[in-house]
Amino acid sequence: MPDRGGGPTGPRIRVGRPSRRVRTLLMTLGVLAVLGMAFTMFAGFWTDWLWYRSVNYSSVFTTTLWTKIGLFFVFGLLMALAVGFNIWLAHRLRPPLSAMSMEQQSLDRYRMGIAPYKKWLLFGITALVGLIAGASASGQWRTWLMWVNGVPFGQKDPQFHLDVKFYAFDLPWYRFLLGFGFAAVILSLIAAALTHYLYGGLRVTSPGARATASATGHLSVLLGVFVALKAVAYWLDRYGLAVKSSDFKATDNWTGLRYVDANAYLPAKTILFCIAVICALLFFATLWRRTWQLPVIGFGLMVLSAILIGGLYPAIVQKFQVQPNEQAKEAPYVEKNLKATREAYGIDGTQVTEYSGTSKTQDKATLRDDVDATASIRILDPNIVSPTFQQLQQIRKYYAFPDNLDVDRYRVDGQDQDTVIGLRELNLAGVDKQNWINNHFRYTHGYGVVAAKGTAAGAEGRPAFTESNLPSKGVLGSYEQRIYYGEKTTTYSIVGGPQKEIDYSDDNGEKTTSYEGKSGVNLSSVVNRAAYAVAFGEPQILYSGAIGEGSRVLYNRTPKERVEAVAPWLTIDGDAYPAVVDGKIQWIVDAYTTTNGYPYASRTTLGDTTADSLTATNDNRAVVAQQNQVNYIRNSVKATVDAYTGEVELYQWDTQDPVLKTWMKAFPGTVEKKSAISDSLMAHLRYPQDLFKVQRELLTRYHVKDATTFLSGSEVWQVPDDPTNKSGDAVPPYYLSMKMPDQKAQAFSLTTTFTPNGRDNLSAFMAVDSEAGTADYGKIRVLKLPTSTTVDGPKQVQSQFNSEQDIAESIRLLRGGDSEVEYGNLLTVPLDGGLLYVEPVYVRGGGLKYPLLRKVLVTYGGNTAFEDTLEEALNKVFGTEGTVPTPPSDDGDTTTPPPTSTNPTVEEALKDAQEAFTAGQEALKKPDWDAYAQAQKDLEAALQRAAKAQAAADASGSGGSGDKATSSPSPNPSTSPNAGGKPAASPSGPPSSSPSG
Repeated sequence: MPDRGGGPTGPRIRVGRPSRRVRTLLMTLGVLAVLGMAFTMFAGFWTDWLWYRSVNYSSVFTTTLWTKIGLFFVFGLLMALAVGFNIWLAHRLRPPLSAMSMEQQSLDRYRMGIAPYKKWLLFGITALVGLIAGASASGQWRTWLMWVNGVPFGQKDPQFHLDVKFYAFDLPWYRFLLGFGFAAVILSLIAAALTHYLYGGLRVTSPGARATASATGHLSVLLGVFVALKAVAYWLDRYGLAVKSSDFKATDNWTGLRYVDANAYLPAKTILFCIAVICALLFFATLWRRTWQLPVIGFGLMVLSAILIGGLYPAIVQKFQVQPNEQAKEAPYVEKNLKATREAYGIDGTQVTEYSGTSKTQDKATLRDDVDATASIRILDPNIVSPTFQQLQQIRKYYAFPDNLDVDRYRVDGQDQDTVIGLRELNLAGVDKQNWINNHFRYTHGYGVVAAKGTAAGAEGRPAFTESNLPSKGVLGSYEQRIYYGEKTTTYSIVGGPQKEIDYSDDNGEKTTSYEGKSGVNLSSVVNRAAYAVAFGEPQILYSGAIGEGSRVLYNRTPKERVEAVAPWLTIDGDAYPAVVDGKIQWIVDAYTTTNGYPYASRTTLGDTTADSLTATNDNRAVVAQQNQVNYIRNSVKATVDAYTGEVELYQWDTQDPVLKTWMKAFPGTVEKKSAISDSLMAHLRYPQDLFKVQRELLTRYHVKDATTFLSGSEVWQVPDDPTNKSGDAVPPYYLSMKMPDQKAQAFSLTTTFTPNGRDNLSAFMAVDSEAGTADYGKIRVLKLPTSTTVDGPKQVQSQFNSEQDIAESIRLLRGGDSEVEYGNLLTVPLDGGLLYVEPVYVRGGGLKYPLLRKVLVTYGGNTAFEDTLEEALNKVFGTEGTVPTPPSDDGDTTTPPPTSTNPTVEEALKDAQEAFTAGQEALKKPDWDAYAQAQKDLEAALQRAAKAQAAADASGSGGSGDKATSSPSPNPSTSPNAGGKPAASPSGPPSSSPSG
């Protein structure tokens, strides 16, 4: 054929086909790439399945997986069918001939271009929208499971008289279906309109009618379906008013109907529903009338009605009916909100008692004795002493303690003892030689519990350890000390194979061990090793000789991570804590069920409500929320994670919670009955902190039951900022054993304080009984102080401490050199109508890079003391000594004040002993061990002189004036008293509790 290009032709270049070898290579590479991507996806799926099977929660994996798959295919297929059917129908209804116009001639090219690929194009479009819709629907697996397994609450909302189940479980699913329906109709409408336009059913510039009768009918039906769905939306919006959040001056996140909702929005939604139904029928009528006139008029009226009835009318009602007399109009609805909110957050049983804030008893001796009976005051702050635990009990660099220790209680010598406890967990950052074998095979676990009395301090302000050393020994008895699962264990380990693990080190060298538990996933299978090599991005797992018969991989090792994985429908408390239970170290994790659909209950944002000065500096303390904004919460599950085996147990704690019952129906067999909790485990369960923080935030407003007072805002409280630091964050709640005025004995409690909104004086004190297994567990007591008098709040008490001249001067001296002063938890204890404040003061400095308890601040009734020990401070505040004996020191020895005598020789010797002792304490602070040793020698010599002089006087019968010393001085300097009334350290060098590595 002649060239039609109009120009000269050049030489033809033959492009040869690739050789067979090249084609084979390219095909092979393509197949390998596809197989690689397929195996990567398979590896993620397979390792998840193996992990769930290893923890015996495979039903959670399969139920979740099949639910997601079912929703994906059902809704993906429905969307694909809806869009595909409308494209096919629009193509089927195309006109046989197109009008001759420039517009249609331009479209002819497109029609001819896609003609050979129409089926593929249809399949591609429908597959794409189906995949998107299916992926979106699979994310609604929780909504589906709650709807299909929903259990009634047995409570009805006050407006529509429907069970709360409808709002919590049904309404969210109906809204999803409605949203899916809107998406399907809109996509179908767009696809059908484009198809009609492409094939001439719709015209923009061509002469004649703008749409064929078939296109008009088709699109009118789709618009009619859209308007019908809008009618359904109006009807559901009526019920949605019961769970609608709005801004209201009484509180943030107000939920439920107000006057304007019940008297304007509710009738407006009903009217708009009726109008939408009529409008939808007009659109459907175009199948017979073949005109847009009536439906367009109807649609315009619907939009105008939505503006006037749904927007303008409620604004008029609010402006001219509600605002002139707001309290009277809103009061009935506020009362409904008050009742529902208190029920939804479990604060409806709160006992609010008037409290004077001033002492009633004039007898100081009686008050002093009442202190010991009222509270076991904890002077060891678990949020400060972690570095002290680290320095004294770390033993090896590859161990570490969490930044915040925990408070528990243990029975010691027949009495419950508040105890600060921490685990010596694995710290890979402390491993000298970092490599893959060391990090994942040799250093695999921590070792032992370290515990100290919460109410006492040991020598030189150190913790009075009740469980210490390596291996740990003390009052906790015998238990499995290896810690393979903990808060700081965030990497995987491969155990149980040919490679031995480092167990611990002592004077005889390193001890090795091999994991004998059944936890983890077996790596003896090549498929498993290959899957984990891909999943962890570590190819050595596939071929390393350190992996062999019996090798198991441990991962997902933090307690909160494991509980969240096996129960993805729970919200996890931010503070998992360890306990020794039946010879095992068990992590105890509190978990919550929540919903955002409790009618009339105001909402709260968990992340904000549970934040305090501890979470601000430690992300590990933050709540793990499945749903951040909620208006119903229950501590429905207590979970345990074995520190050695990783075994996870879920126990039903709230047996009445309908949300938990719903999830137990969805995942049968995953949660054990409450009766399965052993007595030994029950002894360590406690009221959870995050729930307490949510409840205290709600009680700042919802402690009142009167709508008028609530609306006036005169009784609004606030949680004070932490006065012990400058973070500006809320003070955390504190655990301690104490009794409230109406209690007969001390109970393990969680406490906090309130101040008036915008002021610093105290307005209330709140405590919840945290003693699990008792009748009063969970009972919230609030002591409300009178508004007519001013009682100092935490910030004012702290300022008083800092401003008193003697105390300020003492603190300045403590800060001497490079020392730092750290304030411990400021504890508040109700006592005889007044409030006792106690705050430990720690000093960190000199050669000691860890805090030691040096002083205790106490104030009561305007009297303040700043002394070396709690006993001394209390005695000074009350001007008398208590009748309860001072607790023994950490090593079990009871020390007494220095002996006294009227014999001049004995007095001189004792004076020298006191001076030597003081010199030793000063040397210890620096620390200067040579000076300390010399001081101890001088002390011993002085005591020996005193003993000889006293013996000689006794033998001759002339003890000065005839009186003998009240006690014989001991020649053993290890028991000589220090400033805190505790035994001094050994004179041979650093204290025996100093780290050996």
